Amino acid sequence: MKKQSEAMIPTPNGVFRMIAYADDNKDLMPHVVLVHEDLDSYDNVVMRIHSECLTGDLFGSKRCDCGEQLDKALQIIGEEKGILIYLRQEGRGIGLINKLKAYQLQDTGMNTIDANIHLGFEPDERDYEVASEILKDLGVKSVRLLTNNPEKVNGLNEYGIQVAERLPIIISPSKENKAYLQIKNDLMGHLLD
Repeated sequence: MKKQSEAMIPTPNGVFRMIAYADDNKDLMPHVVLVHEDLDSYDNVVMRIHSECLTGDLFGSKRCDCGEQLDKALQIIGEEKGILIYLRQEGRGIGLINKLKAYQLQDTGMNTIDANIHLGFEPDERDYEVASEILKDLGVKSVRLLTNNPEKVNGLNEYGIQVAERLPIIISPSKENKAYLQIKNDLMGHLLD
């Protein structure tokens, strides 16, 4: 995993250096990192690891809170001059096709965990080693991580990145995602209170 290309990108939340990370430069789906142009310290950097959610991030799906979390995280990262790592781990690591199959199963009454298991996957297939490699390449020593998921904290710590603080990123539930968020809280250990 290495830096393949980068460019400055102006956004509503500030100007960021966008960096594409992949194993080689022919990869059409690289991981993407946004580094605020005014980032001035690599200790206790405010940052978020966001796993791709095409339905929520791009199309505004209300089945989850992903798009709203991404928007809020970008606002905070812009204000705090931090970093966003956008990992290509669609559907908690099962990919878009299987995610849509899981949605079909959820429409018949399964919860998000049972649907993934029914399809032959773990409840959460994501891994944070790539994120830790990216942070090390950037020279980041410690982070203040925007997450509700303790597994992200554990994953970064396991791979040698110190999480100095976990910063919650709470989104008010909607009628469409209330049950989904309850499962994340009750069965997946996400800290949503």
